[in-house]
Amino acid sequence: MREAFRGDQRVDPDELVGRLAAVQRFLGAVDGQVPDTQLVPAHTVVERAGTRLALSGDHTVVALAGATGSGKSSLFNALARLELSPVGVRRPTTGVAHACVWGDLDGASRLLDWIGVLPRHRFVRESALDGDDESDLHGLVLLDLPDFDSVQRAHRLEVDRLLGLVDLVVWVVDPQKYADRVIHTGYLREFHRHRDVTVVVLNQADRLAPAELPRVLDDLRRLLDADGLTGVPLLPTVAVDPAGLDGLRAALEHTVAERQAALRRLAGDVDTVVAGLEPLVAAEPPRTGPDDGSTRELTRALAGAAGVPSVADAVEGAYRHRAGGTTGWPLVKGWRKLRPDPLRRLHLPGPAAGADEPAESLVAATSVPDPTAAQRSALGLAIRAVGDRSGAGLPAPWPTAVTAAARSRLGDLPDALDRAVAGTDLGMDRRPAWWRLIGVLQWLVTLAAVAGLGWLALGYGLRALGLPAPDYPRLGEVPWPTVLLLGGLLAGLLVAALTRPVVRWAARRARRRAEKRLTIAVGNVGDEYVLVPVRAVLTRYGQARDALRDATR
Repeated sequence: MREAFRGDQRVDPDELVGRLAAVQRFLGAVDGQVPDTQLVPAHTVVERAGTRLALSGDHTVVALAGATGSGKSSLFNALARLELSPVGVRRPTTGVAHACVWGDLDGASRLLDWIGVLPRHRFVRESALDGDDESDLHGLVLLDLPDFDSVQRAHRLEVDRLLGLVDLVVWVVDPQKYADRVIHTGYLREFHRHRDVTVVVLNQADRLAPAELPRVLDDLRRLLDADGLTGVPLLPTVAVDPAGLDGLRAALEHTVAERQAALRRLAGDVDTVVAGLEPLVAAEPPRTGPDDGSTRELTRALAGAAGVPSVADAVEGAYRHRAGGTTGWPLVKGWRKLRPDPLRRLHLPGPAAGADEPAESLVAATSVPDPTAAQRSALGLAIRAVGDRSGAGLPAPWPTAVTAAARSRLGDLPDALDRAVAGTDLGMDRRPAWWRLIGVLQWLVTLAAVAGLGWLALGYGLRALGLPAPDYPRLGEVPWPTVLLLGGLLAGLLVAALTRPVVRWAARRARRRAEKRLTIAVGNVGDEYVLVPVRAVLTRYGQARDALRDATR
């Protein structure tokens, strides 16, 4: 029996608690990512194990389970040496569970309350007449379950419920129905991870001839091996003969003395749950999250949807507009004021923004054109690509969860992109020093032209009044007023002509700088609204995988 119950492989309570905590961490990691229907067994085991560990550790709950007519109630009465459970030819005989407690009933009451055995069906196997005959079984709580093949569905449901709560199960079969498909496919095979807490008895062995008993036991052992129950104890029993119970009684005494059945049952429950959860985290988690290719595609799509090209064009136009207003010919500057500033048309920060007041605080929203249908479609495809590529290779339902995470804040993206564009420093709040130098030069040559014009006008006016005309100084043959007038006009036009290519080059440079900054800004939005949720799901996948590894023994 020691080998059958793996007495040399004790379950450490602290290790078991650690495994249960790991399952709890797994459930926390997958919450909201995996359908609840797939997590019901894990939740049930965690709750059930917590309750069982909090109840009496000095009692071992053993259930006698069997089909109609297997004689388990007779076996129950024979082990208790009392007539406690009804026995009869009318089927089904056992409709509710009966419990017999060896030792103090008060210590087992809370345990039986949790299991659901009614007080009127609880009995105590304690008598002064027994002396120490029953002391080896003190701490045993023996249950007689309803028939698992009962014609009444309520009985079958009660059996299924109780089998999930007891510490050890003794399966009672008889020579006539030991190979019945129901018990093997519906029950025994489901207990292949609970071999440590499973015993099979061939009851009514006295009905077989001595020569037939070994052959039936060998055939039953073959069936148990096929059920995955290799090595479980297989004992012949005879309920009507006390000597026919010696093997089973010894097994129960050993189990009660070890105080390991409850721990082994819970360890087997955790094994079963872990095996069922392993397909959910079978693949290695991605090391880096979304790949660089899908991230670049997302940034490009976000830039298109945010109107980055339009804003960059406006920056280039605004640079030319503002540079022309500073470096252009003063005589025609007034015409430029009739043309609106391209950035102002988009309600983006312009030169009027105060240095101590953030430009984005002046604008509630921009007037950047809304994305076209093609741009919206490209953004949707890029977001989906991030989800698909990030979740590729993960077991279901994680790819769906990753894709859903990528799209989880899709509705918030338009406003976030608009705020990012409005809050980006476009580099247009300062006027370059060379603008001022050119502007001063333009004013100087303009003043020279105005001075020459005024000087000439003075002479014409004096002559018109019949007064002596001034004697203009000359540069060669040309009077200085004419030199100042024509030279100032020509110099202004020449400076404007020479400045124009420089302004165009600088405007393109300002455009590229602004486009780079805007791309970084919308990329940050993509990171916050798309990539961060995706990474969060992938992180939870890794946490779930680590937790399940910790829950595996």
